[in-house]
Amino acid sequence: MSRADTHVAVLMGGWSAERDVSLSSGEGCTAALRAAGFTVTPVDVGRDLAQVLAGLAPDVAFNALHGPWGEDGCVQGLLEVLGVPYTHSGVLASALAMDKQRTKELLAGLGVPLAPGRVMSRQQAARGHAMDAPYVVKPLYEGSSIGIFIVREGDNRPPAALSDPDWNLADEVLVEAYVGGREFTCAVIADTAWDVIEIKPRAAFYDYDAKYAEGGSEHLLPAPIGDALTRRIQELSLTAHRALGCRGVSRSDFIHDATRGEPVFLEINTQPGMTPTSLVPEIAAHGGMPFEELVTWMVEDASCRR
Repeated sequence: MSRADTHVAVLMGGWSAERDVSLSSGEGCTAALRAAGFTVTPVDVGRDLAQVLAGLAPDVAFNALHGPWGEDGCVQGLLEVLGVPYTHSGVLASALAMDKQRTKELLAGLGVPLAPGRVMSRQQAARGHAMDAPYVVKPLYEGSSIGIFIVREGDNRPPAALSDPDWNLADEVLVEAYVGGREFTCAVIADTAWDVIEIKPRAAFYDYDAKYAEGGSEHLLPAPIGDALTRRIQELSLTAHRALGCRGVSRSDFIHDATRGEPVFLEINTQPGMTPTSLVPEIAAHGGMPFEELVTWMVEDASCRR
């Protein structure tokens, strides 16, 4: 089938807290796929997605959704039922990767360095310090650094936002010991670990604005580190990708803990951002795969039973 005869539905938007980022990813992917010669329909995803896809009858669904419902196995399951080939990881890998604690439990058995922590309700975390400061509180099922708080030494109480009645994120949070150090990320594309970026956020940490605002962070590519640390981050990224059963593209994030002398795994992202400031397109382009070629490969890699 020629590219012009291949109808790609780009799924974007949705209703998670990462809606705006998803729209940016989806718009960029739509433009690149059209430039590559595909027939493309952008879909701002709602709860009527099954009916919309039945009417469109696309050959491929390019999943540019981020966060719960789009990245956690739910949409993947729907696409499996409809028999529409799709990009990125399948149902099980997506569900596991979105659950930060289950990801950690799986990787702990493989010797991946992790920060100690535990899961609790946000109400529990709001009552008093769950561990000695400094520590980090993060929603169990969110991405893009949404809802992350760093509790510093000397802070009298946990973040007030945890007890806010307007809280609209996951009710379960992961509380982890704070790890300070240099931040790195590595992409896995086609079951191969690509180069490593060092991220130098302008803010206190790599938060939402640092990720998506122009100039919010500086990306050093390739990371100015020795070959041994580069290989170690690549090995750990590939270990996480394979252990969870990821497909297509993933990105793993790390903090280099100088005290322990090793990169500590933070999380894996099974549908990394594809925005103008996103890391995976930058890594791919540096490795000789420009954006249009990257999204074309992802469409050609799409399948069911992922």
